Amino acid sequence: MILNSLLDTDLYKFTMMQVVLHQFPGAQVEYRFKCRNAIALAPYVDEIREEIRGLCSLSFQDDELAYLRSMRFIKSDFVDFLGLFRLNEKYIEVTALPSGDIDITIRGPWLHTILFEIPVLAIVNEVYFRNVAKDADLAPGRERLQRKIAQLHAPGLADLKIADYGTRRRFSKAWHEEVLRRLSDGLGCGPSGQLAGTSNVLYAMKLGMTPLGTVAHEYLQACQALGPRLRDSQVFAFDSWAKEYRGDLGIALSDVYGMSAFLRDFDLFFCKLFDGARHDSGDPFAWGERLIEHYRKNRVDPHTKTLIFSDGLTVPRTVELYQQFRGRCLLAFGIGTNLTNDMGDPPDHVPLQIVIKMVRCNGQPVAKLSDTPSKNMCDDEKYLAYLRQVFEIEQPAA
Repeated sequence: MILNSLLDTDLYKFTMMQVVLHQFPGAQVEYRFKCRNAIALAPYVDEIREEIRGLCSLSFQDDELAYLRSMRFIKSDFVDFLGLFRLNEKYIEVTALPSGDIDITIRGPWLHTILFEIPVLAIVNEVYFRNVAKDADLAPGRERLQRKIAQLHAPGLADLKIADYGTRRRFSKAWHEEVLRRLSDGLGCGPSGQLAGTSNVLYAMKLGMTPLGTVAHEYLQACQALGPRLRDSQVFAFDSWAKEYRGDLGIALSDVYGMSAFLRDFDLFFCKLFDGARHDSGDPFAWGERLIEHYRKNRVDPHTKTLIFSDGLTVPRTVELYQQFRGRCLLAFGIGTNLTNDMGDPPDHVPLQIVIKMVRCNGQPVAKLSDTPSKNMCDDEKYLAYLRQVFEIEQPAA
């Protein structure tokens, strides 16, 4: 069995799940799977189903619950709920399509389905790579990782800190742990090192690292159906988050409706209330400049705010961003696939570009309108057009 712990997921699944328990316990949702680089996964559908069956047999262990309870922002009643929790196989369906693709659909109560996404993506990755790279030579991956560590040791980069965001697209669970151990040894971990931590809660616990994460797109998407009216859904999402965490976990996600719509809603109140924002699509350099200028216009000192970059980062791109914005704001960088699945050059090794995104909440469509059009995901074109109209988002050029 690939996974042996429900803690082997990203922290933001737990932080969002707590809000769902306290504020939206009756919400019903649907998620859909997408492979953006169209690699045929149908031959592995039986193995994927078997691994998901194993995933649904897991429950949280006492030491895992104690670890979650030790986090300042996790409430006791939520940990008590997790002590009774299991994923249920009846909420997930995996189907092989004639095209060679697979369809994964997750339907059910948000509270009972939210933890499927990350482990299911990790399962699909590992099943695929253990079939196509059965006797993989890890030496190239180790060499690439060592070069990244060396790049981060370059003069003038001592204050540049990175974090691991690579659970969902990792080559394998074992490789993920090796990467984290090598990064910790090579960069140092914690306040005095260059490895800030990991989004993976299991490895944070196991390796003594800081678990990192706040919120994902699905939360703001769900608020399209849960809020009072569509135009106010982004503000409703920010308000609901602040109600739960009272100023903690204060990083706003900026690209569910695009940066322009985000800045219209991210007013003086939110500029002061939230600690910063995370970039996940579009030009990161332009995004950073716009956000810094937005803070200035709202009479907020950008030096007190954190800009988090997490969209397809490599170490060279991270260094470029650090050099442009250092000294102008607080900075954080989350690197995913390029850390946990950089094992060789195409065509010998091509990482899967797979996602699972929410497409419906309480029976109505929800959508993400990214600053990178290829990241958009919605199964209702009429709703997508309406969303663009409501948030004054221009239709991208054909």
